[in-house]
Amino acid sequence: MPDQTALPAPAAGPVPVAGAAAPAPPAPDVRGGGAPRRRGARPHRWPVVVPFFAFLAVCFGLPAGTMVYGAFTVLDPERGASRFSTENVSGSLSGAYATGLTGSVELSLFTALLATVIGTLIAQAVVTSPRPALRGIVVSASGVLANFSGAPLAFAFIATLGTTGTVTQLFHLDRTGFSLYSFTGLVLAYLYFMVPLMVVTVLPALDGLRSQWQEAAASCGATRGQYWRHVGIPVLTPSLLGGAVLMFGTAFASHATAAVMVGSSQPLITIQIANALNGNVLVGQENLALAMSLNMVVIALLVMAVQIPLQRRSARWLG
Repeated sequence: MPDQTALPAPAAGPVPVAGAAAPAPPAPDVRGGGAPRRRGARPHRWPVVVPFFAFLAVCFGLPAGTMVYGAFTVLDPERGASRFSTENVSGSLSGAYATGLTGSVELSLFTALLATVIGTLIAQAVVTSPRPALRGIVVSASGVLANFSGAPLAFAFIATLGTTGTVTQLFHLDRTGFSLYSFTGLVLAYLYFMVPLMVVTVLPALDGLRSQWQEAAASCGATRGQYWRHVGIPVLTPSLLGGAVLMFGTAFASHATAAVMVGSSQPLITIQIANALNGNVLVGQENLALAMSLNMVVIALLVMAVQIPLQRRSARWLG
């Protein structure tokens, strides 16, 4: 009978299966120091944004702080020192300066309303057009015209619709009482670049209107007018209001076009600020100009406070 040699007992653990790949060994810890990183810990990335905040502090924070400081500072002629006062702010909201601020707000509101209506109608015509080439032409032209403003635009209007302008002499517009150097002339000049800007602004919102909505309304017996009254316009309202607010801010901050075209003949806050800074009215009114600039900044912040929620609501509906 052969001798029975004692075999070693199998090692504890899972029995390897034939043909199965052996488990990979644990990866070595190559992190610095070999210390395990805490779960959920993230590397500090704030140093990356330091240049951005430094740029904001130098290019925006410093001018804004200087403006606020100057608006509330008055030079005492007796002692030759500056003192804190609200005289500049109160002066910027009274008299001729209040008239200029009111004139700028009225011009901005009127042009914003016209640009919103005209630009929306043009954009809707482009969206519903069966010719794709028309959309490309309108979008390209709007992108160019929306950036054509300032002194070049003023000179173009003066050469065309001025007192001796080509169109004025050709159609004898001077006999009708039309004057380019008036409130009406400023409205025409502002609409030249605001309407294309509104077209570019509202086109994505009109593209967001789904055709299924109109088909569903038609299947329920709704007319085209009922669809726009109950579906289209309510959905587009945040985008239209946001575009109108943007048009108001654009017109309110425009300076070069009005300065070259009408000068000081029209009461506008931007022209009054330039005159005060240059000493064209009274010498030593620089701080008063800073107070008027502060008024414009406050109005711009209010415009942004209205526009941002409207953009978010429009993105939620049409996104």
